[in-house]
Amino acid sequence: QVQFVESGGGLVQPGGSLKLSCAASGGFLSTYRLGWYRQAPGKQRDLVASITRTYTTTYADSLQGRFTISRDNAKKTLYLQLNSLEPEDTAVYYCNAAPPGPTWGKGTLVNVSS
Repeated sequence: QVQFVESGGGLVQPGGSLKLSCAASGGFLSTYRLGWYRQAPGKQRDLVASITRTYTTTYADSLQGRFTISRDNAKKTLYLQLNSLEPEDTAVYYCNAAPPGPTWGKGTLVNVSS
């Protein structure tokens, strides 16, 4: 059973940066396409970035190049660098396969506020 543990969120001012991490265990994760998702209050959970096992990346159009996804297969860890954060980026961020499997971690809260 694949499990994900997200970390690195917090309170940050507009224009600031954070780096999220996702520790994964179980399954052949090095062969999976992985993704970061986010869910803002009262909204559905959406995919914001994904990365294949060969490091090809895709991003939601709305991000305008502010986020960077990366992975370390040896460490079974997924990362998301968030730059130029805006209040609209406030959400709980999750990692999972892309498309997602049935098991989600608890996520990590990113709160962008002055």
